[in-house]
Amino acid sequence: MTPQRQLVLEAVKKLEHATPEEICSAVRETARGVNISTVYRTLELLEELGMVTHTHLGHGAPTYHLAADADHVHLVCRGCGEISEVRPSVVQGLVSALHDELGFDTDVHHLTVFGRCRNCVGAGRTGGEAARSAK
Repeated sequence: MTPQRQLVLEAVKKLEHATPEEICSAVRETARGVNISTVYRTLELLEELGMVTHTHLGHGAPTYHLAADADHVHLVCRGCGEISEVRPSVVQGLVSALHDELGFDTDVHHLTVFGRCRNCVGAGRTGGEAARSAK
């Protein structure tokens, strides 16, 4: 494990769900010479080694987290952008139905469910408000 790889792994652990760009920024706080292509290659290697995993939480770049912490399903609110996690057992009915009806074996570690969180439903926020407030 090179020092740069260790820095990338530590950044993934610290940031929990982070894009390669966010990871690169965190690494550059310690090692200014690290570039984004090094971070991408390192994340690819760490994923091949089973140390990190990625998921897609929207249309942007994938987010990375430690593989040891990957036993969850992501819930992304289209109203406020909040990302929460639930145990895979919460979606077991869906997983079972997909298997029973279609013979489909679901990888819940890459499962992301989009909708609106309790606060946004209560406030009547629509899905476009997160995008408008991010500008």
